Parts: sequence; C-alpha cells; structure tokens
Amino acid sequence: MVRPFFAFLILALATPAAAQSECRLCYSGSSKPGERPLTLEVFADLNFARLALTGRDGGSAEIDAASGSKRTEGAIANLGGMAITGRGKVTGEPLREVRIELPQSVPMEAPDGGNAELTDFSTDLPEHPALDANGELTFSFGARLVMHHSMGGNYRGQVPITVDYN
Repeated sequence: MVRPFFAFLILALATPAAAQSECRLCYSGSSKPGERPLTLEVFADLNFARLALTGRDGGSAEIDAASGSKRTEGAIANLGGMAITGRGKVTGEPLREVRIELPQSVPMEAPDGGNAELTDFSTDLPEHPALDANGELTFSFGARLVMHHSMGGNYRGQVPITVDYN
C-alpha cells in the first residue's frame, strides 16, 4: 500500500498533509481473504523548526528519528524552536510483521524556483516491525534537509511511504 503525504518547508519546515479519515490510496490486492487491509495515518509533521541560511554554499539539517534531536551542517544555522519527528500509525492484522519503506530522496521546490532535497530518511522501527495485539504500530521518522543553493523559501515535495505485510 502506498500512502503519500506532502512535506512543506518554510526555511526548513516539513509537514505531511492533513490526516484523512480513510485511505483513498489503500488497496487490498495483496491481502488474503479475511485479512485486515493495512492503513497508514501520518499524524505528526516532520518539522525542522527555525533555520537560517548563513552563506551561499548551502548546508543541511537533520532530525534523528529515535531522539528527535536536530543537527545542522554547512551554511545553515539553528535558530531554535523545537524540532519534531514525523509520526505515523499503521493498522492492520494483529501480530503481523510489516515492512515500512521510505524513499531515498525527495526533491523539494519553492514557488520562486528554489530547490532543496529531503534525504537519508530514518525511522525508530526495530529490524522486524510487527503490529501489536490490537493491530497497531506507531513509529517516528526523520530525514536530512539539504539546501543546495542559497535560497530560503516555502518548499514543498511529496514523500511516498509504502507499507505492506512481510
């Protein structure tokens, strides 16, 4: 099942689209008869808080999925604010192992032509994630925001997250 969400950026702010009551992109083609189809709800934004470009060489900011800590490198300064990991919830067949895949990178564009990229996505999931006895699994995810040029702005990009039974 593929459930995309949108990432928005205002000087390094990434936000998923509002959670929907039903998954319009869900499919149950891989489900066995009687098996609950998987659903994914992204309920917290990936938020880099406040960042500033301090030069023309670009740089990056990273949010760690496990700790929620933010690090910056290059010509990006941390102006404070609370960095927030993205949070998702998978529901489906109780006690089943699942596979959650995030993309390698996501291009981000601003209306004024600037570009950035989300890379190095990570999660706090164990090696073999499984739904609990209620058929739920909550996880955090983080990423690295890479600014290639010296343009700040309101960046947007689509981040597909794939969830399937193992």
